[in-house]
Amino acid sequence: MEKRNRKGWLYLLPALLFLGVFMVYPLIDVLIYSLEEGYNFASQTYQGVGIFNYSYVLHDPYFLQAVKNTFLLVIITVPLSTGIALLLSAGLSSIRPLRQAYQTIYFLPYVTNTLAVGLVFMILFKRTPYSDGFANLILSWFGTGPVDFIDGPYWAKMFVLCFYTIWVVMPFKVLILTSAMASVNQNYYNAARIDGTSSLRIFTRITLPMISPTVFYLIITGFIGAFKAYSDAVALFGTDLNAAGMNTIVGYVYDMLYGNSGGYPSYAAAAAIILFAIVLTITCINLMVSKKHVHYE
Repeated sequence: MEKRNRKGWLYLLPALLFLGVFMVYPLIDVLIYSLEEGYNFASQTYQGVGIFNYSYVLHDPYFLQAVKNTFLLVIITVPLSTGIALLLSAGLSSIRPLRQAYQTIYFLPYVTNTLAVGLVFMILFKRTPYSDGFANLILSWFGTGPVDFIDGPYWAKMFVLCFYTIWVVMPFKVLILTSAMASVNQNYYNAARIDGTSSLRIFTRITLPMISPTVFYLIITGFIGAFKAYSDAVALFGTDLNAAGMNTIVGYVYDMLYGNSGGYPSYAAAAAIILFAIVLTITCINLMVSKKHVHYE
């Protein structure tokens, strides 16, 4: 038995080494950086150890704006994208002919370059001296004045960012949910139809409980992905996100390292640890909620 245990640990050794080198060590290193006050990047020295970096970051208006943007993005896009994906997946599951073709079409935006999709969205929403953009053309049909969605008011820019994020993540969710619905035992549906159960009740009482682990997985990964958002905002508003008022927490970390405010790895590390704590807290809450609402066969 002891020999088998050694063999098992030997098989796990490459994965443990990989996790240790690329996950555990960087996390510990970032934590150390975040506690080093007055860190000098050139001389690799610091003045002391404490929580000043956290205090600075938590009082930085740019960071607070980034937190606001990130939380709005998470709160809006994760429920909406998951709900819309559920409806689309239910529709695709009811279509027998050309189902795979439709799945391929829905999945195309996911494999398209993020910056390329962002450029298309800029063309659709950005006002120029020559055109108000396609979105404003649609608004004009309803008698609404033109809105500058890229360089205009905050709510307009946040709308475009959320719309873009939902568009990008939707294909992956539709593909996963469609596959989950296809794996549900058809006997449950046959028994429900014999009893004359409505389609809505079948969906809420059979489909949703059966695919709840998949939905929970998409919600967890959706939260984590939305909290890590950065390239989406860059694709729409350029690299100077602070000037546009559309920076995210990951964007703030990048700016503190390499941007116009670059050269402050301790502040970047503190912001990264705060983001880690937020994501960990949200994930733990979701895990506790899942115990009551997720059904495993």
